[in-house]
Amino acid sequence: MIMKNILDFDYEGLQKYLTENYQIEKYRTDQICDWIYKKRIFNFDNMTNLSKEIRKILNENMLILLPNIVQKQISKIDGTTKYLFELADGNLIESVLIYYPSRTIACISTQVGCPLKCAFCSTGKSGFVRNLSVGEIVGQLLAIEKDNNIDINNLVYMGMGEPLLNFENVIQSVNIFNDPKMKKLGARHITISTAGIPHKIEELANLNKEIRLSVSLHATTNSQRDKIMPINHAYPIEEVIQSCRIYQHKTNKRVTFEYILIKGFNDSPEDALRLVDIFKDMKVMVNLIPINANPSGFEKPSKRFIDQFLDVLLKKGIDAVVRAEKGSDISAACGQLRLRKLKDIS
Repeated sequence: MIMKNILDFDYEGLQKYLTENYQIEKYRTDQICDWIYKKRIFNFDNMTNLSKEIRKILNENMLILLPNIVQKQISKIDGTTKYLFELADGNLIESVLIYYPSRTIACISTQVGCPLKCAFCSTGKSGFVRNLSVGEIVGQLLAIEKDNNIDINNLVYMGMGEPLLNFENVIQSVNIFNDPKMKKLGARHITISTAGIPHKIEELANLNKEIRLSVSLHATTNSQRDKIMPINHAYPIEEVIQSCRIYQHKTNKRVTFEYILIKGFNDSPEDALRLVDIFKDMKVMVNLIPINANPSGFEKPSKRFIDQFLDVLLKKGIDAVVRAEKGSDISAACGQLRLRKLKDIS
C-alpha cells in the first residue's frame, strides 16, 4: 500500500480524502491542519484531540513527510542559514533561511536542479533531475520552522529550479501556505521568482492572487542576455516584458526585476539608460545584485560603477536598490545554490 504524504493536500482536498475514504468527520481536518501548520506537530500520535481510532487510521495510511536535514551551515556574517535537504528518493535540494530586522524569509526550491543553465548560476551546473511534489515544496518551510522553532513570515520561491516550469505544484503549495486553516501566510508575503516564461506569467496573472512576481532580467539587449541566459533564445526580452505588462494591467501590481551586475558586461551607464527605456510606463522595483562567486568567473563591478548605475535609475524615476548580500560566506547568496552528493559534504 502506498502511503499518502499529507503535505500534498490542500485543505479541501484533504477534507474530501479523509471523509470519502475513512469517514473521518470534516471538522477533524481543521484539527489536523492546526497541529501541523500552527503547532508544528508532525507525529499523528501527538495530536491529542483526535481519537485513538483516527490516529490509527492516519498512521496506517498517511505520512507527514518532511525532508531530512543532511547539512546545515550558518553564516558568521549575518546568521543566514543554508540547509541541504534529502528527499525520500535520495535526491538533494537546498533551501535558505534569511534574517532581516523586520522579517524572516525562507527561500525554497521547486525543482531538483534546474534546466535553465544560466551562466552565472551554480544550480544549473548540476543538471536537472525532476520537479518537486507539492509536499516536497511545503515540507521545506515546515522543516526550517521546526528546526528553528519559529514562524516564518515571508516566503520566496527563489531556490533551486524555475518555479513556473513546475507551475501547478507551486500554485498548490501557495494555496496551502496562504490558506487561513493551514499556514495562513499572507499572499503579499509570498514571492514567485522566474527567469521569464511569458505564457506562464500571463497564467499567473489570470489567477488574480495577491502574490508578488519577481523577474530575473540581468541584461538590456537580447544579444547580451543570450550569452548568460539560454532561455532568452526561446523567450526574448520583448516577450518577457510584454507578459509583465499584461500581468501588471490585470493585477495592478508592481513587478520586481532582478538585475545581476557583472563587471564590464552589463554595468555601464548605457545599460542603465536602456533599462530605463525597457521599463517605460511600468511600475517596477529593480533589485541590483552585484554578482556573487559563480561558475563562469564573472567579476563584481567596483562600488563606483554600482553606485553610478543605481544613480542613473533613480534620477530617471526608477525605484531601485542594491540588494544586501546575505550568506555569501556559506554559498547561500543569489546564484550559489547547487546540488552536491553526500560524499562531497563530509
